[in-house]
Amino acid sequence: MQTSRSPAAIAEISAGLLAPNASLSPKYFYDGLGSKLFEAICELPEYYPTRTEAGIFAEHGADMARSVGTGSALIDLGAGNCAKAASLFPLLQPAQYVPVDISADFLTGAVTQLQQRFPQIEMTALGLDFSNGFELPDNVRGERRVFFYPGSSIGNFPPEQAVAFLRGLRANAGDDGGLLIGVDLVKDSDVLNAAYDDALGVTAAFNLNMLRHLNRLAGTDFDVSQWRHRAFFNEEQRRIEMHLEARSEVTVRWEGGSRRFASGERIHTEDSYKYTRQSFVGLLERAGFATSHVWTDPDNWFAVIHARVIRD
Repeated sequence: MQTSRSPAAIAEISAGLLAPNASLSPKYFYDGLGSKLFEAICELPEYYPTRTEAGIFAEHGADMARSVGTGSALIDLGAGNCAKAASLFPLLQPAQYVPVDISADFLTGAVTQLQQRFPQIEMTALGLDFSNGFELPDNVRGERRVFFYPGSSIGNFPPEQAVAFLRGLRANAGDDGGLLIGVDLVKDSDVLNAAYDDALGVTAAFNLNMLRHLNRLAGTDFDVSQWRHRAFFNEEQRRIEMHLEARSEVTVRWEGGSRRFASGERIHTEDSYKYTRQSFVGLLERAGFATSHVWTDPDNWFAVIHARVIRD
């Protein structure tokens, strides 16, 4: 199936490839195959965030439900297969579920199956890119909006951009709204490096699949075999970095542009910032949220935080 090419996406991709230090948004990981590969990553033994966060939900879910309350409009950002939110439905009992994901076809299929399991919950799927801000449509309930942002996806934003993004959520939440968010915490670099460069190479396939997605989105002529996956923890910046590195000198072309990459030159595809509990609570306060509760695993590798809107 031919993917329609958005002029805005083509312009963004072209600008990223032509920048002095080439970079691309991690949102371009998520075509249909990319979404499935990320599901596979979440099952890997090295990838601790998913199982650690799931353990926190399992142990503290009832306490979270008491803090968040029932009957909300639960807005699931980067919902993917919707499994994380669905696991909390029996406790949170949302009146409306609003999954949001850039991979619209993948999301639609997931919601169709989920609606059959939970017919009592109103569901409104939104296939859109929320990374640069968005406004919720009128069919999303205006009362008791709770944004659900698990998996530490907030780490994809540099801290200042994270504050701006969270302020956008604050603006959409209303005075009685809130946020339930997962945050990856700073830990030993060996653990972090293994999580983003697994032995089976699934994360490598996920990273490299972006190039196939770009070929469809922007008409680039990437040959995946000419690139390799690189990932490492940058201790100074407190972030995992993922890159695609040219195996040899290569020229990439697309309509209206081209770039020659030297052997070893990289395209920066993702950052994943790690926080201390205190630093992230401070970030939430700057964005207009007051922290209600923080739940962590026994090793303090990961945190789930419920924060309420600070009323003006």
